[in-house]
Formats: sequence, C-alpha cells, structure tokens
Amino acid sequence: MNNDNRDTLDVLRSELEFIERGGYGRSVRTPWRPTETFLDSLSCINYGDPNRSLPCDQCLLAALVPKDKLSESIPCHHIPLNERGETISELEEAGDQDRLLESVKRWLRATIERIEKERAQAG
Repeated sequence: MNNDNRDTLDVLRSELEFIERGGYGRSVRTPWRPTETFLDSLSCINYGDPNRSLPCDQCLLAALVPKDKLSESIPCHHIPLNERGETISELEEAGDQDRLLESVKRWLRATIERIEKERAQAG
C-alpha cells in the first residue's frame, strides 16, 4: 500500500539532482557518520525521523522493490540497479561508494526515462 502522495518522477529527479550535487557527502555542520542511500535524502518518507515512524511500504519506492524483498528492513536497498541485479545493499557491502553512487545514478536515469516514455505513451 502506497500512501506517499508525491509524484514518483519528481522524487526520482530530485534524488538524481541531489546525488549529482554531492548529496551524500560529508557536511561541515554535522559530525561524520555513514550515510544511507535514499534514507538520507528527501526521497525517504522518514527523512529526518530517527524513529522511522512511517512503514517503508508507504514509500513510493516500494513499487520498485521486488515483492519478495518488501519485508526487508530497508526495502529500497533491494531494488535491482542493473542487468546483473546488483542492489544498494550488495554494493554497500562491497564498500565501493563511488561504484554504488554511479550505479544508483545510472538506475535513476534509466528509471526516469522509462517512466517518462510510459507517461508519454499513455498520453
């Protein structure tokens, strides 16, 4: 059930812009801590909420998560990002932040393009 009333395309575009501007980088105003893709941006319906009050299945990204991964603690980290099916979770485990962010950017661009085409065809 998706109760996130934002437009998917707008959120994905904002996320891409956020990442391209260095969004998950270190802030000089806050102490360093590991960041979480999607969770530490406005894409997350629980952004800034340490209690994560809203269930992830209410997030618009839930529609992009494989059904068998919706029960994971961070479902959006199980979205297949490429033809090999690599996910944010797997790429985080590998520890290559640059590869992770490049993979997410490619996925965002491809997903935005696909949604734009689908909407244009639906007319």
